[in-house]
Amino acid sequence: MKAITVTGVIFAFGFPSLPSSTGHEQIPLKTQDGGETWLSKYGKQIDQPFSGPLAFSHLPYTRCLEDESAAFDIALLGMPFDTGTSYRPGARFGPYAIRSGSRRQRGSRGYTLAWGNNPYELGSEILDCGDVPVMPFDNALAIDQMEVAYSTLLARTIASSSTSWPQGAVIANDEREHPRIITLGGDHTIVLPILRSLNKVYGPVSVIHFDAHLDTWASYPGSMTEQSRITHGTFFYIAQEEGLIANSSIHAGIRCKLQGLGDIENDSAVGFQVITTDDIDDHGIPAIIEQIRRRVGSSPVYLSLDIDVIDPGLAPATGTPEAGGWTSREVKRIIRGLAGLNFVGADVVEVAPAYDHAEITGIAAADIVHDFLSMFLSHEPPTSPAYPGRMPKDEL
Repeated sequence: MKAITVTGVIFAFGFPSLPSSTGHEQIPLKTQDGGETWLSKYGKQIDQPFSGPLAFSHLPYTRCLEDESAAFDIALLGMPFDTGTSYRPGARFGPYAIRSGSRRQRGSRGYTLAWGNNPYELGSEILDCGDVPVMPFDNALAIDQMEVAYSTLLARTIASSSTSWPQGAVIANDEREHPRIITLGGDHTIVLPILRSLNKVYGPVSVIHFDAHLDTWASYPGSMTEQSRITHGTFFYIAQEEGLIANSSIHAGIRCKLQGLGDIENDSAVGFQVITTDDIDDHGIPAIIEQIRRRVGSSPVYLSLDIDVIDPGLAPATGTPEAGGWTSREVKRIIRGLAGLNFVGADVVEVAPAYDHAEITGIAAADIVHDFLSMFLSHEPPTSPAYPGRMPKDEL
């Protein structure tokens, strides 16, 4: 091989040509010693858990809002909005943090003993549809963008030829099965445009709301315009005003400070019952599951999970942390007990990774999203499967 230098630039001869600006075709590369190429020796260029494009659980990634050919049964959609917060901002980075927390997950390794299934192998097309390009300077515009985006995906034809959700067509106003969307927030304000979208298809829905806070307040002090009323603590009140939620909704994990019992009376008028954090100690997980299931019944159900339902010692990266929350294990156990309800959608919100440590909040949120996939695709709560080496129940 020869090399010459012209004004400090080295030109080497003897190597295969590179793509040129003239559009000539590149000569296929071969190894210098005539050995095997990567593809022939090692196979496909797979992504390691710590490498590759940032899509949830290494799913196929498509910008579904612009690609109208993208077909799915369940979509993951990011809503990076956080200008409705009352305390710490930063949840606009929540979709990134949840996807990053999911890097150790993948479709080929998605089986869990707790569920007894792998949601990616149950026949449904699951796709990461990217993020809504939310305008961060105009909340009214951003809320409209999120509603249009959600409605766009909700209107798509499902990808699978056979349904995994027979009740989907029964509960829809148009008697057609619609895709389901798991939304990665974003602060909790994003649920208002989501409920507006769902209302067009299902009418008023029951909400299962995991949170430390009620989020049913009428407004915050100083709210002088209609737009300023819409925050991450008032969106359910406004949703009730607009007729978007049924009078059969329920909170789980409440432990926030209140002005008094008037807040609870207002909450009841909005359509909610309350399960407090302490109820898990007084009544146990099975009783909580039973109360939630009894409350929402067979109605269309939307599940919204604020990551602050988990104790900040286990999920510190959130905008309004409250001490004394549930553990991630307890939350996951309750979610398993809700399988078989008529879920029309779900979300995880308020993940603000600037306040995280060792990604523990993002990892917890990603694991909960994985649970949502199994929850959507299971017709009843799982029973613990038998497996080799498991300790018999009577010995536990």
